[in-house]
Amino acid sequence: MSKLRWTAGLAVLSPATGRAVEANMCDIDHLAEMKPTGKGFNRRQFGAMGMAAGLAACAPIEGGNAAAAGGLSEKNVSFPAPGGTMDAFFVHPGSGKHPAIIIWPDIAGLRDAFKVMARRLAGSGYAVLVVNPYYRDQPAPQFADFDDWRAQGGMEKVGPWRAKNDAKGVQDTARAVVAWLDTQGAVDTAKGIGNQGYCMGGPYTVWTAAAVPTRVKAAASFHGGGLVGDAADAPINLLKNTQASYLIAIAKNDDARAPTEKDALRAAAQQAGRKAEVEVYPADHGWCVLDSPVYDQVQADRAWGRMLAVYSEAL
Repeated sequence: MSKLRWTAGLAVLSPATGRAVEANMCDIDHLAEMKPTGKGFNRRQFGAMGMAAGLAACAPIEGGNAAAAGGLSEKNVSFPAPGGTMDAFFVHPGSGKHPAIIIWPDIAGLRDAFKVMARRLAGSGYAVLVVNPYYRDQPAPQFADFDDWRAQGGMEKVGPWRAKNDAKGVQDTARAVVAWLDTQGAVDTAKGIGNQGYCMGGPYTVWTAAAVPTRVKAAASFHGGGLVGDAADAPINLLKNTQASYLIAIAKNDDARAPTEKDALRAAAQQAGRKAEVEVYPADHGWCVLDSPVYDQVQADRAWGRMLAVYSEAL
């Protein structure tokens, strides 16, 4: 990722270091190139899709009735976290204890698209928490969907919020999130925790694994930006501080701009002794998120299947 491409006209400073936040953000050029294709779902479609059979997702639960979604239970939750109160969406099977999963959303934040994805994952037997990455500044949802993010000038709007999510900020948050999960009756604390991130959330997965290495045993980055860098806290340089297995799913246009990064990630994982599946997918940046204008269901399902395989083995 080009640092100049990111910082031009949108430089923001980390409150922890005073440095420009670059590596942990997605590439502004890629977001500008994400033209509407009609592939992504919007908030109105989420409300109308019911069981979402084509997505293998669970139906929304009305009034806390877990039976409405095949035995799932869900609720909006809040708890103290560094710099504010974390608000998040928690969904899990209606009975029993299950490995926990943390979902770090993309630049448009916690919204219906990620709730649908969380229900799908919970249906596979996990206790899933979708966090609000901007909790220090504004409760979720900040945007109804990706189209709303565009309409509101989302890049400029979230810039100051994102600046607080440098490596230290995310790691501080991750510790609070893991501590909260470990108090929940639906979470099996004898099993490791997984975490997955999209776009800007990609590097958060490594920072989370490094923040709580004895608990976080799996990390999946989907079209994540800023995984490779020279800084000591760049995700690639923290793999050695983790105990996690990795899935790093790279978009074809991200790879075209930084073709050596996949090899660098593989080499760093091998040197760190971490199991890592690093693959370039034939899809564009943003392909895994349901309301993305470049959503690709075939390749998203393929990446989802690989993620489940990593979780099954590591957790």
